[in-house]
Amino acid sequence: MQPSQHALPRYLGAAIASCFAACLMYTAAFAAAPAQHWVSSWGAAQQIPDSANELAAENWRDASLRQTVHLTLGGKQFRVRVSNLYGTAPLALDGASVALAKAPGQSDILPPTLHPLTFNGRGSVTIPAGAEYYSDAVAMEVKPAADLTVSLYFKVEPARQTSHNGARTTTFLAKGNRVMDAAWADAGKITRWYAMSDVEVLAPRSVGALVTIGDSITDGYGIPNDTNTRWPDVLAARLRNNGLSLGVVNAGIGGGRMLKDGIGPNLAARFDNDVISRASVTHALVLIGVNDLGVQHRNGPDTPADRQQLLADLKLAYSQVAARAHAHGICIIGGTITPYSGSEYYHPEAENEADRQELNNWIRTSGMFDAVADFDSTLRDPAQPSRIKKVYDSGDGLHPSLAGYRALAETVPLKALQKNCGDK
Repeated sequence: MQPSQHALPRYLGAAIASCFAACLMYTAAFAAAPAQHWVSSWGAAQQIPDSANELAAENWRDASLRQTVHLTLGGKQFRVRVSNLYGTAPLALDGASVALAKAPGQSDILPPTLHPLTFNGRGSVTIPAGAEYYSDAVAMEVKPAADLTVSLYFKVEPARQTSHNGARTTTFLAKGNRVMDAAWADAGKITRWYAMSDVEVLAPRSVGALVTIGDSITDGYGIPNDTNTRWPDVLAARLRNNGLSLGVVNAGIGGGRMLKDGIGPNLAARFDNDVISRASVTHALVLIGVNDLGVQHRNGPDTPADRQQLLADLKLAYSQVAARAHAHGICIIGGTITPYSGSEYYHPEAENEADRQELNNWIRTSGMFDAVADFDSTLRDPAQPSRIKKVYDSGDGLHPSLAGYRALAETVPLKALQKNCGDK
């Protein structure tokens, strides 16, 4: 029914007023949207340590851990996520602090930067089994590539530990509550992280994060401790040098597989926790599969039917991971599997090399990924494509050398990291 000629001015006036009110509400909502958000600047994949990597009970009882992490983004505020992900009972953290490290590999910190770490204003917190808790924000500016030290004090050991075995960074151990001490001259040393999942910084809303997820090649097997020369570290420096502001999180686990658990959980199972749950992730790069292929051949059976089933299962798992990423607006980059025919551990045969080539061709051509990082093409020896080029080989035929890790970092297409997949 149309309004009458006499009612038309009133009708139009009401419509204009309604539209104006809606515009004001939209403008107010837009103005109220925060200009900054939390972004992952450092992170590590969590796992249940095996007996060789467990921290002895006396190093938890009335004891402090001082752990240093290498940030990739800076900001004027940051917070720490403490993890009890694999705990079977609540984890009592009885004190904590943060500070800038005096130097990589040293327990001493810079005293002016020492701050207590609190949780809802309190210096202690109990984290439920399976949970991870954010600290309160710390109002201290940190720079990109800063080394941040987090000290944690515990009165009793956890019922089950949550850790990252391949820290390749020195962690210091001391008896008593030492979190506010600048120097730990008498500290013990290990190279693992415990109960720490993330450090996040407050950054502009245009800034996101990349998670690199994979096995020991991503985790940095073979690098000297405290050097931060894993390929994701080198990639983070490359991004900074090119004026790109993007956090880089290393979610590699040594021995990791796509389909089956190893020392840590399989990638298909941990993808949501290690990628999607992290703050403001916009990109993920997946490099996985060499251990799936190698372990089946090494441990058998490895019949033609078994191999074909493994390839089908790997392609399906990759597809599922890509779908999960895209459902959350995350761009996903597929990394081709690097050569390993020279591996004395796996002793692959021609059939296994053919499987690697088939999977790599699928990664390049399936259209499942937003981009491809062709790590295979980068590392392979042109004269023997099933082997790593000598200059890029650490010596075991499986893991890259430092030059190889640098080459992997150079292979990642920067254009893909500038793409926005939020509309997927």
